[in-house]
Amino acid sequence: MTNSNVALSSPSTTAEVIKKQRRYHPLKSIPFALMHLACFATLLTGVSLKAIILCVSMYAIRMFFLTAGYHRYFSHRTFNTSRFFQFILALMGCTAVQKGPLWWASHHRRHHKFTDQEGDAHSPRIDGFWWSHIGWVLSTEYESTDWEAMKDFARFPELRWLNSWHIVPGVAVAVLCYFIGGWQGLIWGFFISTVVLYHATFSVNSLAHMWGKRRYPTADDSRNNWFIALFTGGEGWHNNHHHYMASVKQGFFWWEVDFSYYALRVMSWLRLVRDLRMPPRRLILVQR
Repeated sequence: MTNSNVALSSPSTTAEVIKKQRRYHPLKSIPFALMHLACFATLLTGVSLKAIILCVSMYAIRMFFLTAGYHRYFSHRTFNTSRFFQFILALMGCTAVQKGPLWWASHHRRHHKFTDQEGDAHSPRIDGFWWSHIGWVLSTEYESTDWEAMKDFARFPELRWLNSWHIVPGVAVAVLCYFIGGWQGLIWGFFISTVVLYHATFSVNSLAHMWGKRRYPTADDSRNNWFIALFTGGEGWHNNHHHYMASVKQGFFWWEVDFSYYALRVMSWLRLVRDLRMPPRRLILVQR
């Protein structure tokens, strides 16, 4: 893929060209590396119960807005909401420092179009574990937003603004953590929770296509992994998701824990969201 500002049609390059382009970019790698190095400042700041609570809270809150907002709403439109709460989902998703909602969703939609084939930005089958987990994020190949793929949401100027200024909410969270807990709060509440959030999210792209069980015979390598599901709010039920991506509920059965779905269900009772799309029973029962 030489230009991400294209429709979700066929990949525009051969496998050989893709391989040549897929390189880590030094300028993008430096900030990513510094985020990780900052975590070692705990050797200076120490740890406290307050810092741990702040870290866990910042992780859980931002993971929810990634899974429910960026993924289940902006990528797949698995439920409806008001324009105001749509903005809140986008704003809070930006606090995870994983770029803007339209950028994130456009690449995820392309991932589903070409899962584990040429054109998939992060396929372990095509490029191996490290590229699917980290490499594609540190490449300049995927910096642009695929506006053609996001026509449904790109018409909202506030979403386009957030997509351009996605770093602002993240910086605001860092400042908030500092005011709550000083340097210790900044390191634990922002840097450590953000780094853990990175790798939890990336594990769905990489490990959930390598490790787990396949209930449904999808054309890709997606797998259900209960462990990944526990710390990603239900995203680890990845084979379920690729079997029927339009479902707001990724844990199809009662024993498949899906915290993001539970939260969205409560929000539907409060009328913050509506029209939650559920998987048809006939599709759930179609197994290997």
